[in-house]
Amino acid sequence: MVATSLLFTVACSGTGEEEASEVSNDVPAVELTIVPADGGSDVRPDTPVTVTATNGTIEDVQVTQSSAQGEDTESTPEEEGGDGLDAVTGTLNEDGTEWVSDWTLTPGSTVTVVATGKSASGETVEATSEFTTLEATPGQRLELQSNFPVSGDVVGVGMPIIVNFDLPVQNKAAVEAAMEVVSDKPAQGAWNWFGDRTAVFRTEEYWEPYQEVTVNMRLAGVQASEGVYGIENYQLNFEVGRSQISEIDNDTHRMVVTRDGEQIQDFPISNGDGSTRAYTTTTGVHLTMEKYQHLIMDSATVGIPEGHPDYYRLDVNYAVRISNSGEFTHAAPWNTDLGVANRSHGCTNMSTEDARWFYENSYMGDPVIITGTDRELEVDNGWGYWQRSWDEWLSHSTLGEADRTDEPGSPGSPHGTAAEEQAEAAE
Repeated sequence: MVATSLLFTVACSGTGEEEASEVSNDVPAVELTIVPADGGSDVRPDTPVTVTATNGTIEDVQVTQSSAQGEDTESTPEEEGGDGLDAVTGTLNEDGTEWVSDWTLTPGSTVTVVATGKSASGETVEATSEFTTLEATPGQRLELQSNFPVSGDVVGVGMPIIVNFDLPVQNKAAVEAAMEVVSDKPAQGAWNWFGDRTAVFRTEEYWEPYQEVTVNMRLAGVQASEGVYGIENYQLNFEVGRSQISEIDNDTHRMVVTRDGEQIQDFPISNGDGSTRAYTTTTGVHLTMEKYQHLIMDSATVGIPEGHPDYYRLDVNYAVRISNSGEFTHAAPWNTDLGVANRSHGCTNMSTEDARWFYENSYMGDPVIITGTDRELEVDNGWGYWQRSWDEWLSHSTLGEADRTDEPGSPGSPHGTAAEEQAEAAE
């Protein structure tokens, strides 16, 4: 994406065209056309702002947005708009004759577009369009419900970006295109959806360690579903720490921990005894999700109620979750078969000393790779997203195209059907 250096603040909506021209003796005057046109109202906020020049080129475009309360939306706090996310940037084509806004507009705002064009003779002309955008209807305003990680987190190299919305998303391509992932070190990734409310970004390979990652979610004005619009922009900033990868071999009953390519630990462990599916540790690429210094493990939470012959309730220390089917690494001082046999209900049992080390040295998003069992980790069991090959992951992306995180922008267009409708109207 080639972006102009022009930034703009927010305002309200409209439709139509505004033209300005200037007559020169021998050289045709440059004409500027702005869509949406001056005076428009209730313009869909996902409508792209377009400026075109005839008989000349576009020299400058500035767009400002102002809220209904008359406040300009320049920069907002990190957890909301982030620095500069509300600015309306645009892309100018190679011959300088068309400028199109990159992102959607804020619902219920007044938008002012000021464009400058230049003719071949060097004469300039200015055109202005002011319009208002449609307000988002209460109950149909898409907002973030939660996200992992959160700003300020330091995470492992396998950490995905998980965004949970408060309303179902049907226009997944537009929402994907509105979420830009930027990293210090080159990577490519894509979004997958798990249901209509959860979007997950995963890279092709693990993140390179020791870098900053920023997620710019320019959701204000994106039409997530029919009549449902995002109302805020959000920014997420987190850090990828050291690379720590743990490998658990169900057959040798060992856990080997590698940090930045060097082995630093080799622990005796005991996995699930395999007597039932529930008591079989899952094989696959897990991620550390959360950890508890003390945790009560009740089998009723995984479908084995009190009164069942296999019911259990255990107090455990130094528990690190690696799936949603009840799998943790944790201290099990009662297990005398560590390094010898598998005797657990499905968790990875460790000595108290080893479990404490793993608890204290784990970041959210550290890969834990388990091999040797006949139960495969499901892609949606916890954060089992690395269970899909990269080709599978990319094929599940609505956009179907990888996003380069070291380049600005994202694949696709957040304008959705509004851009198509605008193009049809211009024909």
